[in-house]
Amino acid sequence: MGLSTHVLDTMHGGPAAGMAVELYTTEGEQSVLVRRFVLNRDGRNPDGPLYDSKTLKKGTYRLVFDVAAYFRARGVTLPEPNFLGKVSLDFGVAHADQHYHVPLLVSPWSYSTYRGS
Repeated sequence: MGLSTHVLDTMHGGPAAGMAVELYTTEGEQSVLVRRFVLNRDGRNPDGPLYDSKTLKKGTYRLVFDVAAYFRARGVTLPEPNFLGKVSLDFGVAHADQHYHVPLLVSPWSYSTYRGS
């Protein structure tokens, strides 16, 4: 239960270890930074869930993934300006008693997400 994320690098075929991520709570145009973290070797938050089942609240959230910096650090030559800089995912939590898993599949030129389990 709670909120988690996982990032897979579809260009290299594995977890996006080392990608910087930010988590925000949002309300309308306002956003408040909750935490910054760097994904571990499995492409996940090294501290576990972003929220556990007791602290996750109904509301709106944003995850921001620093895609361009990650691929540059992997030695990928990106055009200037790069196609994807930061990928920002806004999502809502309607049922705080359920698990919300927000995976990201990403390359320098595309991304996909869904509500996982």
